[in-house]
This record gives sequence, structure tokens and C-alpha cells, in this order.
Amino acid sequence: MRTALVTGASGFIGRHCLGPLADSGYEVHAVSRQTDGDKDGVRWHRADLLDSGEVRRVLAEVKPSTLLHLAWDVTPGRYANSPTNLRWCQATLELSLAFAEHGGRRAVFAGTCFEYDPRFGYYTENLTPLCPGNLYGTVKDATHRIVTSLARQAGFSVAWARIFHLYGPYEPSARLAPTIIRGMLSGERVRLTHGRQVRDFLHVSDVAGALVAVIQSSLEGPVNIGSGEPITLRDFALAIASRFDGEERLDFGAIESSPSDPPILVSNIARLRSEVSWSPRIALSDGIDKTIEWWRETLRNEKGGRP
Repeated sequence: MRTALVTGASGFIGRHCLGPLADSGYEVHAVSRQTDGDKDGVRWHRADLLDSGEVRRVLAEVKPSTLLHLAWDVTPGRYANSPTNLRWCQATLELSLAFAEHGGRRAVFAGTCFEYDPRFGYYTENLTPLCPGNLYGTVKDATHRIVTSLARQAGFSVAWARIFHLYGPYEPSARLAPTIIRGMLSGERVRLTHGRQVRDFLHVSDVAGALVAVIQSSLEGPVNIGSGEPITLRDFALAIASRFDGEERLDFGAIESSPSDPPILVSNIARLRSEVSWSPRIALSDGIDKTIEWWRETLRNEKGGRP
């Protein structure tokens, strides 16, 4: 049986990848700083990946044939220019070295749309120039280059998944979709920027499905993970608020947008479609409904079952 190791396995994306990997025939091992033990057929390993000794211990124990590396610090409001990005670069290189030493054959790493030059707006792998506008994108780009060179020498296959905007269950509450949903559910007004920024959004279950499909493909190099469907943040916010008849409670322009905020960030997913044979499954309207229901249930449980 093929053995897959997933880092960041308890995170927003990682937790959604475990089931699809197991369903695809992998023996799944998950790494997290905190774990309640094995469950649902997944073997959990407690480790701090910023500790190189712990990285080597886990890799020596698991000896995975496949690696899905998602762990990184993406704390909203902090990660873009945090020096911690440099520590995660080092941790990723230590992980890659240990993976190679123990016979690893296929690795998929989480990159970011912020590796691209933000002046272009519509992004195509191996065509759109790379010119990151923050430390996070710069370090991810540098990590990609180093890991690719290492893999070439060590003889394992690498795909670099440039993930665009996503939403869905377990999303950090400070991000856009949860902020709007929680505001709507509590009856509060929601303060937003002007909302003219253009993005594309992919439900996190589709992000996980795309990553698992990439793992099983022969694709190497960068690949965009997104919906490929442009939508303004204003229209995305209105689509959520309309489920509550709460459009009037969105205060557009109440928050200044950052001067460094790109006006357009949209993925070209032709490579994902043609070389991986994967396309988004969850329509935006359905994804929003599923996400709202998850937040309703989550907040209900936090209140001890009270409506």
C-alpha cells in the first residue's frame, strides 16, 4: 500500500484531504502539534515541524512514499510579512531532505497565488512573471525553486500547487466569508472594503480534491488551484448576505483597502483541467449554502445547543 504523509493535517485544508487520500487507497499518516490519537483510519503523529529533530523522527518512522506538505503559518493579518516565513522555509527544506533520504517518490507542496507579479491579474503557470509583493510570496517562491532543484538531484517527483482564494468549513473566523456569515447570524452589520477587488473562490473540499488528484497525476512543476471564475469581493459578500436577506447590513467602504491589495487575482486552471483531468465540482451557490450550514451548527454547539 502507498503511504502518504500530510503536514498541516489539522488545518483548514489539511483536514479535508485525509478522507480523499484514504479513499484513494493510501495509508494516511497525519502530522500536527496536537492530536487526540488515531481515528477514521488515519495515523496521527504529534510533532513540531519547526524542530528538525522531530521532522527526522517522523520521517524515519513513517517512511512515506508520498508527501503532501501544507503546514505553514497563515494566521490572518500576520502571515504576509512575518519573519516566521523564513523558519517555515527552513522546515520545508529539512522535511524535503528527510523525505528523499527515506525513499520518498512523490511530493506535492502548497504554494500561493501571491508568488505571481500582482500587476498581471490573470495568472498562468510558466507564463505569468513571478514577482511577489510580500515576504510570504517571496519565501514560497524561493522554497519552490530550492525544493525543485533538490528533487531533481534526489530523484523524486514534485508538483507545486499555487492555491488561490478558498472558503468553507473550518476557515479561520477572521477571514472574509466567516466574518460575513457570523455577522449575518448575529444580526450585526459587517464592515468591508469597497469590494471592487476581483478574485476567484474555490470551496475547500474542491481544493482538497484537486490536491489529491495532483498527487495521483504525473504533473510536475507549478499548477494553479482555483475556480478560474472571476467574482468581485462585493458580489461574493452579497451572495452570502442574500441568504439572510441581509444585503443592507453590508457596509462597503467602511474599511480602507490596503494599497498593496491587488485589484485582480484570478487563476487560469487550464493545466489542472488538461493534465490532471480535474475541474471544480462544487458550484459557488452550493458551497456558500454548505458553509453557512456548517457555521450555524458550529455556533449552535458553542452555545450548548441553543438556537
